[in-house]
Amino acid sequence: MEKINAVITGIGGYVPDYVLTNDEISKMVDTNDEWIMTRIGVKERRILNEEGLGTSYLARKAAKQLMQKTGVNPDEIDVVLVATSTGDYHFPSTASILCDKLGLKNAFAFDLQAACCGFLYALEVAASLIVSGRHKKVILVGADKMSSMVNYQDRATCPIFGDGAAAVLLEGTTEEIGVVDSMLYTDGKGLPFLHMKAGGSVCPPSYFTIDNKMHYLYQEGRTVFKYAVSSMSDVTAKIAERNNLTKDNIDWVIPHQANLRIIDAVASRLEVPMDKVMINIQNYGNTSAATLPLCLWDYEKKLKKGDNIIFTAFGAGFTYGALYMKWGYDGAKR
Repeated sequence: MEKINAVITGIGGYVPDYVLTNDEISKMVDTNDEWIMTRIGVKERRILNEEGLGTSYLARKAAKQLMQKTGVNPDEIDVVLVATSTGDYHFPSTASILCDKLGLKNAFAFDLQAACCGFLYALEVAASLIVSGRHKKVILVGADKMSSMVNYQDRATCPIFGDGAAAVLLEGTTEEIGVVDSMLYTDGKGLPFLHMKAGGSVCPPSYFTIDNKMHYLYQEGRTVFKYAVSSMSDVTAKIAERNNLTKDNIDWVIPHQANLRIIDAVASRLEVPMDKVMINIQNYGNTSAATLPLCLWDYEKKLKKGDNIIFTAFGAGFTYGALYMKWGYDGAKR
């Protein structure tokens, strides 16, 4: 029996129409465009501000575009996997809502929560489902409505985040393309530095938690920055070495879009020029689990079959890792 590899065969994406600029942010908190650009690298971010719409709306728009572009038969989708930290509800899963909205009758669906590293973890899970031979087509979506957990009175965090979603279709192939290797890790020591204090089973919602603004994202920026730089830089260097990848044969690095200085540090560690690094943080900010697939969406036309790509991300938990993929098609022909 020939070896089955899991390959991405299409991409869809969606970002909301409303653009929240640095000038608007500076009217909410004591900051300015120069400060934000120098420390983070975000010029603007997209915000889903229509009432009653959540992460499933973002995911549905991205997945619908994916299905239209690929022409995939909805009845042939085996699995729907949504990486998100901002599900519409505690339960049911956002993926289950997506199945209904997309008219998928033969798929099972579930969410995966690994914060900003969610898409990377989910890509490994989706690839494993394909490689097992038991599933042939998987829709994987990275989607987050980060504006739902951001305190727009907190100058340390509100300039960073935005909303968005992107979806990929994974299928099996016997060609030597697709997911090749991954190195994924979790360090539970990250809890104190990046979390939401209330809303879970440890601290359920109450008048006290609402009055004390405990339902917003909390981050100790300096500590998270330090861990992100070291973790992402180290793991990308390790996966490159393990797969004989160098600055000469790495075609693209796709880093989590959290901070431009972190992205620079990862590129420097690999000695890869910045024109081989996918960057769109200036347009969308940090969209958590959506950043990696949104990079694919933006850069699809530049991708060529056989390109060596390294993904890397870091998120709350701490969760982090890297994944090596050989790209499966010429994006310019799509």
